[in-house]
Amino acid sequence: MTKVYMQTHGCSANFVDSEIMMGILAEEDFKLVEDMEKADVIVLNICTVKGNNIALKEIRNFTEQFPKKKLIIAGCISKDIVPRIRKINQDASLINTHNINRIRDVIEEALQGNILEALTQEKIIKADLPKIKANKVIGIIPIASGCSDHCAYCSVKLIKGNIFSYPQESIIDSVKRNIDQGSKEIWLTSQDNGAYGLDTGKRKLPDLLNEILDNVQGDYKIRLGMINPRHVMAMSDDLIQIYQDDRIFKFLHIPIESGNNEILGKMKRKYNVHEFKEIIAKFRRYVKDITIATDMIVGFPDETELQFQDSLHLIQDIKPDAVNIARFSSRPHTAAARMKQVPGNIKKERSKVLTELYINTALKKNKAWLGWTGKVIIDEVGKDKTWVGRNFAYKPIILKGKFNLGQEVEVKIKDCSAYDLKANVL
Repeated sequence: MTKVYMQTHGCSANFVDSEIMMGILAEEDFKLVEDMEKADVIVLNICTVKGNNIALKEIRNFTEQFPKKKLIIAGCISKDIVPRIRKINQDASLINTHNINRIRDVIEEALQGNILEALTQEKIIKADLPKIKANKVIGIIPIASGCSDHCAYCSVKLIKGNIFSYPQESIIDSVKRNIDQGSKEIWLTSQDNGAYGLDTGKRKLPDLLNEILDNVQGDYKIRLGMINPRHVMAMSDDLIQIYQDDRIFKFLHIPIESGNNEILGKMKRKYNVHEFKEIIAKFRRYVKDITIATDMIVGFPDETELQFQDSLHLIQDIKPDAVNIARFSSRPHTAAARMKQVPGNIKKERSKVLTELYINTALKKNKAWLGWTGKVIIDEVGKDKTWVGRNFAYKPIILKGKFNLGQEVEVKIKDCSAYDLKANVL
């Protein structure tokens, strides 16, 4: 029996791709192993959204460490990275995110000494495919592939293509299967959940959420993944109404990317700072204690110091609970790659300044939770013999004790950091 080891990098969409590939292989009598030393085949599911260098480093490490093992490189494989992969490894087979249903064939051909490159943009309904969950209490469910926007800096569109929404029936069936298998959290994921349905001419995310809530019974909560602000604007009233349901985590991931309107224009983001602030204010007004997460890029081409200051001022104004900070890195074949680049030392310094501001802001936000009591779902094994639970606002809460994944416990918040809350069990 062929033994396969799989390693995954990147976002939740990549992790569910790995779960699907493992599900397909398990049905075909491959043996999945957790020790790469014991594997005949290594599948490396890479992410290139933040640049190619990390992925190439991992490919080089595996190639040098296990030169005799078959290597399959999966995930976000852009055209420009293929020649660079071949300089490292001539014998690896390649399978992109649009062809994961072919993982069995790719591995079998590799075992026969045949190198395959499955890199076409096929439309497969991933919600229908089998999978093996990495975490039994978290069901990650893809609702679409691709994107409806053309941001100047992003390689996602080049890799994933246009938006392709999966049928509601397939998604609902997948939700039911995950709950039957013990999932307590349902993560709806895609490159941009707000674009769901746009390939049919209409934003259908509120319809999808209502259909799930109306037709799927059980003890579960839905975590809605990232939504572009321009889509939130168009459906904010419907979403706010849906967020009143106790089965929806009070969590909104809405990336602003910059606090300056001129930079947003160069990024080809179809909203402005004022509109973004109005969205945040509206959700906070009607969804009590909602957790707001956003993304910010520092050092976008031509970004001046004053424009960067606008980003700092925005973070000070909206006080998000979480900020994913990225230093701009140009992607081949994108419009931003042809713009005047900001020097690396300036990007590094701006990232440091923004991170310090975010940490101070997040710590103050988390201190407001001190003394809170309520239920949390244990959904992760933490560090140093701890566990991680999530409350209704999807706040990470660190606990000590003996628990089981999926267990619900009553806690009281006693301490916090900028990144999490710490609690005692009541």
